[in-house]
Amino acid sequence: MRYIGNKENIVEKIHSILAANNICGKRLFDLFAGTTGVGRYFKQLGYQVDSSDIMYMSYCLQKAYIENNQTPKFDKILPIIHNNGQIQSLFYTPLELVLSYLDSVAPIKGFIYNNYTPDGTLHLEVPRLYFTGDNGAKIDAIRIKIEEWKSAELINESEYYILLACLLESVSLYANVAGVYAAFYKKWDPRAIKPLKLRPILLTNNNQKNRVFNADSLSILYEIDTDILYLDPPYNERQYLPNYHVLETIAKYDNPQIKGVTGMRPYDKEKSVFCNAKSALQALKKVAECSKYKYLVLSYNSEGIMKQEDIISLLSNYGDVVLEQFEYNRFKSNNNGLSRTKKKVFEQLYILKR
Repeated sequence: MRYIGNKENIVEKIHSILAANNICGKRLFDLFAGTTGVGRYFKQLGYQVDSSDIMYMSYCLQKAYIENNQTPKFDKILPIIHNNGQIQSLFYTPLELVLSYLDSVAPIKGFIYNNYTPDGTLHLEVPRLYFTGDNGAKIDAIRIKIEEWKSAELINESEYYILLACLLESVSLYANVAGVYAAFYKKWDPRAIKPLKLRPILLTNNNQKNRVFNADSLSILYEIDTDILYLDPPYNERQYLPNYHVLETIAKYDNPQIKGVTGMRPYDKEKSVFCNAKSALQALKKVAECSKYKYLVLSYNSEGIMKQEDIISLLSNYGDVVLEQFEYNRFKSNNNGLSRTKKKVFEQLYILKR
């Protein structure tokens, strides 16, 4: 999934740096989980992984990728699908069979169609081109069907979140955006006009009791008791929810009161204190002070609003601090303005040995 700060392409590099600094253990807590790239990587290494994020769309991904250790069987819904003659193949996994069925459900002109497609927003001065009408109605139909199955107890909690994760991951491949949902293209991106098709996610069993949270990071510090406390907070003043509000609405499907050109949902309760330089340092101090950990690893951006000297000075109160950094490609949607000619930034790893 295209996501600001997504570490999937550099997590192996991060791990190698931690190993070179003798940072290891059996447990990792990812306090700003995002799309779960870091948590998934360490889960595959056999770590017991806990994770949290303030956004519900992230929580859905965490429930599917991090907490879940089971291969979904869908033993209640598959007989119904088979009896309806909807699927015949014997060569698919249960998840693939269910996704194939969901791909075939009749479209519904629901909340996504009516608010995030040009067909449903023709009455607006600027119609919203997030999805084509066909894809918007398909997203509605799939999301409604998943909720119906949950309400009827035809799928269990794990299966519910796996299906939501599949939907969220698939939707991002067809959205008519540059990478974030704070704006949409005025013309169709070629991939956005393709018919949406659900894709299965890859699941890992690490035989550990992994826990996930949907909470503000500062509210669950008492839950943290880990070897490696990994922090990847926002690094600038832009809140995450406005950048991913459409995915948050698909995840919650709560028919929010929306406004503006982009159809923004309310997000007062989902703001991060790390998007302000002063409050970010205060929050970092609280995390370092109140959490139980052997090592704290702050993954940050060289252009972040917290200054390097301030971070080192603060963390040095709790142990020995090492700063490692490496260059990597800037997130595509941030290649604009004064940064138009600067395509690379530095990933900074502040490593605190308590």
